[in-house]
Amino acid sequence: MTLVRHLLDRKGRALFSVEPECAVLEAIRMMADRHVGALLVMRGTELSGIVSERDYARKVVLLGRSSAETPVRQIMTSSVITVSPDNSVQDCMRLMTEHHIRHLPVIEGGRIVGMISIGDLVKAVIEDQQQTIEQLQSYIHS
Repeated sequence: MTLVRHLLDRKGRALFSVEPECAVLEAIRMMADRHVGALLVMRGTELSGIVSERDYARKVVLLGRSSAETPVRQIMTSSVITVSPDNSVQDCMRLMTEHHIRHLPVIEGGRIVGMISIGDLVKAVIEDQQQTIEQLQSYIHS
């Protein structure tokens, strides 16, 4: 069973964040520069929320707000669902499906140690399935 810690070991534990008062335009630029779909919103070391491309599309673009003048705190999701490194890929997929989210911050010992996306989970499932197929083929041919 693949755990979140295994995903983080493979992909790395880089964290990208902005402060709540940061302009949405700056956050979107950071997402584009880092090739990520969401950023943590942090006040120092405290998690205040998460802001995603979806938040931008729904709460800025569709409402006609200014990206340069709107602070991230006005569009971020503040009730963030998190997981621990010991959660399984299946646990994470269930949470993402139930809550219609695509990113999960990972918390260990009260601090953020990484973030996983739906893409990370799909990749892990595909790798697990491929490994199972190879094991079955090896068993059949032996």
